[in-house]
Amino acid sequence: MTRRIDCDVAIIGGGLVGSSAALALRGMGLSVTLLDKGFCGAQASGVNYGGVRRQGRPSEQLPLSQRAHAIWPRLQQLIGIDGEFLRSGHLKLARSADDMASLERYAAEVAPFGLDLELVGHNQLRERFGVMGDLVGGSFCPGDGHANPRLVAAAFAAAARRAGAEVLENTEVAGVSRTFEGFALEAGAVAVTARSVINSAGAWADRFARAFNEPVPLERTYPSMIVTEPLDPFLSVNIGIEGGGIYARQVARGNVVVGGERATPLDNPDYSRPHSDGALTIMQRASELFGPLRHAQAIRFWSGTEATMPDRNPVLGPSATTPGLIHAFGFSGAGFQIAPGVGEVLAELVRDGQTATPIDAFAITRFSPASQPGGALKQQ
Repeated sequence: MTRRIDCDVAIIGGGLVGSSAALALRGMGLSVTLLDKGFCGAQASGVNYGGVRRQGRPSEQLPLSQRAHAIWPRLQQLIGIDGEFLRSGHLKLARSADDMASLERYAAEVAPFGLDLELVGHNQLRERFGVMGDLVGGSFCPGDGHANPRLVAAAFAAAARRAGAEVLENTEVAGVSRTFEGFALEAGAVAVTARSVINSAGAWADRFARAFNEPVPLERTYPSMIVTEPLDPFLSVNIGIEGGGIYARQVARGNVVVGGERATPLDNPDYSRPHSDGALTIMQRASELFGPLRHAQAIRFWSGTEATMPDRNPVLGPSATTPGLIHAFGFSGAGFQIAPGVGEVLAELVRDGQTATPIDAFAITRFSPASQPGGALKQQ
């Protein structure tokens, strides 16, 4: 027996972007069906580092990032939990004079956006933040912070369900096609018809874009994370390094989350496995900055699958070939903080056909400018 669902909006992908869009759409009174091939929030949204930062983003992302920034303190009201969100501040470190000059240029570039960045010198790093190592200085953004992605991603999906969205997990969308009245989606024993479709399928979103003649150069990446045993408090801020290499944060119960390496994809590219050499490299780098990590026990390792675009900006906005189709994917390892803002933007695009938040830089046409309107193409 095939179950048939008719709704205003079908969302492919139950990560934080899709779930926050579902919640925002329900707040507008639209009927929503959210479909995920596994469990909502189990991929990139739930296994990422958990940084809630604006600092370091390209300037074209900052209006969207600022919109999300206003949402994070309201998580308890919005989804029923605070998600362990802590506005700790984000400290980006410079290992060389060139890195410090890069931080200075960035601070000047983004000054109009209100990040209130503070440039700090070598001595202040040790005195204020307890950071050791051969560092030149850093840039501190006091309003940024971190949260628990495993809690936040699932909570948005649960809140959308409570608000009346139809949330279907372990329901893989095998095909989607344009119809006279909207779209038809095939998902095993479920058939969905919808007036609009949001493609927020993460690392699998390129399949659906390609089905509507909008191919994109999406690459899958596999971040690797480590968490240590609980330690006495020593790290009060969220740490990153200019140019990459390591990021770290300490949660309230004392565990330290450390990332900066990649995992190894398995035969099935949907999955990956952290490797011991990478884990050792991350911990060695971290222990050079923070003495308490030198003898810390790592108690858990994990990885996930993320969608990365060549310019590190997401694909966000209406399809150029198919009315009623909206894309939202490719957040390149930096989607956690902006996702709640993205959800609101997607809801506005569905309801109003536009949003006041600037998103032109994220148009899918930047990868396929020659895209021409096509017929109803079906996912193979």
